[in-house]
Amino acid sequence: MEETARQLNQVSTNKSYSMITLVLFWCGLVVVSGLYITIPLVNLFSNSFHVSLSQATWVSSAFSLFYAMSFLIFGPLVERIGSKRVMLIGLISLSIVTPIIGLMNSLPFIILTRGIQGMAAAIVPLSMLAYAAEMFPIAKRVTTIGFISSGFLMAGIAGQVMSGVVSQSFGWRYVFYFLGAVYFMTMLIVIFLTPKSQEMRKDTPLLTPYISMGKLLTRGPIILCYLITVMLLLSFVGMYTALGSYLSHSPYHLNNQNILYFRSIGILGMLLSPFAGRLVSRFGSTKVLNGGLFLAVIGLAFIGLGTNLIFMIVMSVIFVSGIAICVPTLISLVGQLGGASRGAAVSLYSFILFIGATLGPVITIHLLSTGSYVLTFEMLAMLLGIGLVVSFFIKPKSE
Repeated sequence: MEETARQLNQVSTNKSYSMITLVLFWCGLVVVSGLYITIPLVNLFSNSFHVSLSQATWVSSAFSLFYAMSFLIFGPLVERIGSKRVMLIGLISLSIVTPIIGLMNSLPFIILTRGIQGMAAAIVPLSMLAYAAEMFPIAKRVTTIGFISSGFLMAGIAGQVMSGVVSQSFGWRYVFYFLGAVYFMTMLIVIFLTPKSQEMRKDTPLLTPYISMGKLLTRGPIILCYLITVMLLLSFVGMYTALGSYLSHSPYHLNNQNILYFRSIGILGMLLSPFAGRLVSRFGSTKVLNGGLFLAVIGLAFIGLGTNLIFMIVMSVIFVSGIAICVPTLISLVGQLGGASRGAAVSLYSFILFIGATLGPVITIHLLSTGSYVLTFEMLAMLLGIGLVVSFFIKPKSE
């Protein structure tokens, strides 16, 4: 009788873990989608507000810049306030500010409110990772973080596709109205389907994590990891910034609908992300990182050199696969190298990752101003190639 009760309790616990994992995956997907929704809208903003493409890209860059800075500012505060409470603060803020963006009639005000949106969005992933660490036993934690990372990565494609579909059907303003409604529903899901997090902890001095971040920047191996980190979303966001214009011109002449299909196929590459943990367990983090970067560099380089659409699609999936492997692997590696300062190391990693996302559109638009798509893709591949070379010099002691 006791054994049956124990088994039933275990089944119930596993279902609870599965539900929490699903909710966290969904949160990661919809919140980080906010970064990518304006990538397909850059040309539209440029034409609607009569500004240059480089000015219009700040609608994306403002979000990622404030998103990145918020990791440094708010990261150490999560444990002091409580992870679920912080998650809800972020979702409530997003539910309010996101629809307001759709009401704006001035590009400077859109850029300003996008920055505020990015700041609100950042505290949700921060609290999600802390919440997972609190709620899951170590044996289940790696898998859960893998699913959360998959949500973050899939947002890179899902956000663009959703934005393209909604803007083509109803107009760009409805992208923000729709996403605001999604954030509100997500807030309700978190309230009712996730258990309360641990109580607030105020035993650690507030400045300790910030001091730890400064000390981390004196460690050679972790600096190399951060150098690679900045290249990941720089190349990812840069590639998709250039892609729409590239495919709409000769020799492809794709319409907006077909470009959306092309973007959505990239989700296939994201499917490798949950398996990164297993690959690291088998081959070691540095070898998996080397392999992921190699795939990404090859895929990106051949996107610029290809002239066949099917070949281009295959190369884009290879590129996305490489990025999907690298992101969770680098999280693991940075945490390992951070040691006792793991939390500070991951916060700094997140900051640098999204500084790359900020630079991606800016650098890409400047490269596109040369008039050469080939040069644009090859320069992005070269920057990522620098990361590949650097990865061979990272030698964790345990490996």
